[in-house]
Order: sequence, then C-alpha cells, then structure tokens
Amino acid sequence: MSQQNSLPEIFESFADARKQGFLAAKAVKDAGKNLIGYYCTYTPVEVIMAAGAVPVGLCATSDETIPESEKVLPRNLCPLVKSSYGFAVTDKCPYFYFSDLIVGESTCDGKKKMYELLNEVKPTHVLQLPNENKSERSLDYFKEEVFTFKERLEKEFNITITNEDLKKAIQLKNRQRETIKEFYNLMSLTPPPISGLDVHKALYGSEFKFDKEAQIQEMQALTKQIYETYRTQGSKIKPEAPRILITGCPIAGATEKIITAIEENGGVVVTYENCFGTKAVEEMIDESLDPIEGIARKYLNTPCSVMSNNQDRLDKLSELIERFKADGVVDVVLQACHTYNIEGFSVKRHVKEKHNLPYIALETDYASSDTGQLKTRLGAFIEML
Repeated sequence: MSQQNSLPEIFESFADARKQGFLAAKAVKDAGKNLIGYYCTYTPVEVIMAAGAVPVGLCATSDETIPESEKVLPRNLCPLVKSSYGFAVTDKCPYFYFSDLIVGESTCDGKKKMYELLNEVKPTHVLQLPNENKSERSLDYFKEEVFTFKERLEKEFNITITNEDLKKAIQLKNRQRETIKEFYNLMSLTPPPISGLDVHKALYGSEFKFDKEAQIQEMQALTKQIYETYRTQGSKIKPEAPRILITGCPIAGATEKIITAIEENGGVVVTYENCFGTKAVEEMIDESLDPIEGIARKYLNTPCSVMSNNQDRLDKLSELIERFKADGVVDVVLQACHTYNIEGFSVKRHVKEKHNLPYIALETDYASSDTGQLKTRLGAFIEML
C-alpha cells in the first residue's frame, strides 16, 4: 500500500481514539490512575499531569443529549453548554463517567450556572477568570486560582504536588504543543499536503490519546510521513483551491459540517483559530519562570472573546492569515454565544480593513438541519474567492 493511500487510515485512527473512549478511560482507571475531565482551553492541564492524573476533554459536540438537558436548562442557551450538561447527566460520555473530578471555568454566565448543577452530579472545581488579562492584578489573581486548583487536587487525592512535578509536566506539555504546531504548520505549504478535515481529525482526536509520550511520537511520525508523501508524490489538493481560515467558537463533532461544506465546494481549510486549533498550542509556558507563574501567564494569555479587550485575537488572526496565506475568513459562532457574536464585528472590520480579505459569519448549532443552507452560503462565498 502506498503512503498516499495509507494516509486516510492514519487520520481515522485519530478519530477512532475518541470513539474508543470507554475502553481507554476504563484502562486508565484499571491502572489505578485518576481521570480528571475538563471543558475549556483555560484549564491548566499541567497541574493535573503533575498530580499523576490523566486530563481529558469532555464530550460536548453533539445534539444527542440536548433534549435531556433542556428538561433543566433553558432552550435558548448555547448548544455547547446544553450538550455538556446533557452528556453528564445521561452518562453517555465515558470520560465524564470515569472522571474523579470535573474542572470548569467562568468563561460565560451559562457555563457558570451550569457548573453549579453539574456539581450535584460529580465534584466540580471551577476556575475563576478575571475579565481582562493584561494587568499585574489579573495575573496575581489567576496565579492564586492556579495555586488553589493545585491545593484542591492535593486534598482530593491525598498527594503532594512539588515544583519538580510541575516542571516535568510543563516540559512534557510544551513538547506536545511543539509537535502539534509542527504538524499543523504543514498547511502553510502551497498547495496544502492534506485536507483541513484531516487536520481537524488529528488535532481533535489527539486529545483522546492519554499517553502523551506516545502521542508525541505518533504525531511526529504522522508529520514526517505527510511531508515525505508530499515531497515525493505531491498533493491531492488543487493549487488554486481557496485557502480558508476558520475562527470563532469551538468546532468539533457535529460542527464538522462547516469544514465539509467548505471543502466539498472546492476550498481547503488551512488553519483553525479556535479552541480545537491554534489557540491552545501557539504559546509555550516559559520554563525559566516559577511553575505556577509560568502556567498562569500562558493560560491567561489565551485570546478568547471572554477577555475585554481582546486585541490579542486580532493580532493572532493577522499572524495566521500571513503564515497560512489565507484567501478568506469564516467566523463560526454558536447560537447564544454572545461574546463571540459581538466580537464578530471587530473581527470582520479587522479582516477587511487590514488584510482586504473576504469574510463570512455563520451562526449555527449542533443540529444537522442547517447543513443545506451552510453548503449554499459557503459555496457562494468560495465561488466569490
């Protein structure tokens, strides 16, 4: 079998990592380790790793459990919040089922109130975020939050987390970030070597491979194989395919319909400026700093729309547009996500005025009912490019 023909199977293995979650999570528990579920990019996973526990992102990307969640939560709420709660209360998420502790964060009012209810199902620790991320006061505040989280894990599991434990976790996670960054930077090539959907499968699925050392090795091997195939056999992506940057809310699971619609209409998604893309990976933790301060600085710098102001996101968009040679920007907003929806005006203005690029905003949810409409709108957008 040629390398080119075997590549799709590799991407499916990353996608299958999430599907095999029940067995993988059970294996972690059978090995005597603690599993800690979290929802957000702001969660300092290095603290979890330093505690000898396994961090895992929780299921919140499908409308399957939303009807059950709406028995408690209002219907006009963000689908991510409703899906998160629905998977928790129905035990349809193996990661939640096996988790010993849940970690939330105060990124939006809907989440904050949902976590109160979640705490009735399973112990939930909520990281409190400041409203801005540039002042020393905010940094001091979040350093205290990271330290308090460390103390909660020590108390919960009757352990001591040393600075050395934190440093080792930081080094390992930084290596993982560098490896992932090297992988998705392949998409800066012209034409890109693979599809944006394959990139997404690998980025999203990699989070469900619990052995970080093995994950690093697999991602390095994948990157090398893709590049070698590209160098010797070229790419199946047409050189003239419009290069699309996706920004906005987290997209995974059901919202892959947007990626599919772009690429079925002849475009190619070259990068993702969102939580399942570059947002969590671009910045490393400064290993020369005190571990708690290094962790706090890195996570507080996350360019999320919950921060006011959020010039960092616009600066990052500019850098990504240049690095990946984007021809257009697609801004994805989940229904009832007010911060990303309002910030869309600033993003549109920035993309058009600074880069003179076409921009389109899409408001969607986890249902498939708008798939046809999305295909039509994105088809027209890509044809314009």
